[in-house]
Amino acid sequence: MDNENKIKFMTLSSDHVINLNKTLKNIKSDIIIDYICIKQNSITIVTSKVALSSDLQVIENYVKNVENTNFEDIETPYLPQSK
Repeated sequence: MDNENKIKFMTLSSDHVINLNKTLKNIKSDIIIDYICIKQNSITIVTSKVALSSDLQVIENYVKNVENTNFEDIETPYLPQSK
């Protein structure tokens, strides 16, 4: 995500947490979005526990559909690989 998109997204981060939690609840997911934080070259969405790939897809679709966000700059969410 570029800086402009990160700033736009973060200005409404509390609304995004609420909306994402409602969306996840609608698909009967048992994860909860705890918070969203900004990093130098990305945003990080922190969940209550490890998300399933279906949960990650829901989160990705939500972020891509946020108004005024350039979805071409959004990378697909992933689970970090353990070493």
